[in-house]
Order: sequence, then structure tokens, then C-alpha cells
Amino acid sequence: MVELVERVDEQDRVVAVVERGEAIRERWLHRVATIVCRDADGRILVHRRPDNASRFPGQFNWMLGGAVDVGESYEGAAARELAEELGVRADPRFVLKFLCDGAISPYWLGLHEVVITEPVQPDPGEVAWFDWLTEPELQGMLSSSEFIADAREAFERYAALGRAAGGSG
Repeated sequence: MVELVERVDEQDRVVAVVERGEAIRERWLHRVATIVCRDADGRILVHRRPDNASRFPGQFNWMLGGAVDVGESYEGAAARELAEELGVRADPRFVLKFLCDGAISPYWLGLHEVVITEPVQPDPGEVAWFDWLTEPELQGMLSSSEFIADAREAFERYAALGRAAGGSG
């Protein structure tokens, strides 16, 4: 199955519809929606990707997410990814967007957050392991080479907004 994405410019304006693999190979900008999941106590869900994942196998991340489909909003993609990866239906709230150089390709990263109060049912094709960590526990993991590099930059930007300490605004 071919995954189509919108190729965008430096202002996040659509310039073409392309295959995601081509966008990555050619290092064309496209859109990715991510979600920070917190529990009722403010802990952040951290997960490890499966060893056989096509992107970032065996690496840790504090965000879930994926490519924004053609014609889809960042928010719509975040909600879809949350349902696909954790089995949770919710409306993640947009927090920030930035141009990420990306370990495998540059892209616009739309970061969202949601508080999850129901049990999660992770897709084993996306999540090999997960746990709810406090901010200090997560910060201790971020320096590990097993942590996705793009996620470090996103955490710095998220923390700069006062979000990482459990703030909601």
C-alpha cells in the first residue's frame, strides 16, 4: 500500500501530493502529527518501538504519531494516530508546530497533547513496551542514544512552553 502525503514548503503550504517514501528519500518537507499522552497524575507515556519497525526500530519515544494524510489536519491526524497506536478515542489538543530537520527527513512536526484516563491497548506493530514516567524519569532517558533524536528537540520546545512540568497552558 502506497502512503501519500502532502509535500509542503517552508511556510507549511501544500505544493504537491507525493509518496511518503519518496518524500523521505528526496528530503522533501511533509507533515507529521504527534501526541504527548499524559495520565491523570501528569505522567507521560514513553514507549519503545518494535525491533522490526520500518522507522526507528527499537528506539524510545515520548510521543506517538505519524504522517498527516492528504487533506487531513494535524489535529485529525493526531486523533487517528492515537486510535491506531493506543486504541484510544480522544481529541488531542494542538500545542505547537515547528520545522524539524529530522533524523530521516525534514518535516513539519505538529505536537498535540491529551490526558488519557482509560486503559490503553497498544498496537504491537507500533509499541513494543510502554510505561508512564514522571518528567524527571523521562528527562533521564532523553540523553540515551536509544531515544529518537527528533523527540529530544520536540521535548525541549515543549518544555520551553512550560508544558513538561505538567502545565496545561
